[in-house]
Amino acid sequence: MKLSDKQIIISKTINRPFSAIWWQWSTSEGLKTFFGADNKMDLKIGGPFEIYFLTENPYGLKGSEGCKVISFVKEKQLTFTWNAPPQYPQIRNSSYHTWVVIDIEPLSKDSTKVTLTHAGWPEDNDWSPVFDYFTKAWSTVFDALMITDSK
Repeated sequence: MKLSDKQIIISKTINRPFSAIWWQWSTSEGLKTFFGADNKMDLKIGGPFEIYFLTENPYGLKGSEGCKVISFVKEKQLTFTWNAPPQYPQIRNSSYHTWVVIDIEPLSKDSTKVTLTHAGWPEDNDWSPVFDYFTKAWSTVFDALMITDSK
């Protein structure tokens, strides 16, 4: 499979300490404050990074089932695989996942820069609607992150 150079990149400054932002992205409890209705997350290489948006649906159609933590650098970076939403069954049911990198950079005691990079997009035109979907969806996730309180 040939990959394109396409990436979705969103970068925001959030008025919270970097440790609070890291907690929100790297723990099950933290993710629940802004990202999905429920999740299964275990911060270890190969651990699940499953965010459930449609909790009433059967497993496999709830959200990011099957996604995994690829790597992390504590309080700095988290990388995980990502699948297509259920409304794109041909893409979702393929064995291929894109990946998402979350970079967290402290700017001051109470200010943190968070950058999301969603990469690994195939050149296949069938993936274009999924790219367009996530271009909007990640902005919504960041909007929720910006307004939530963390611990």
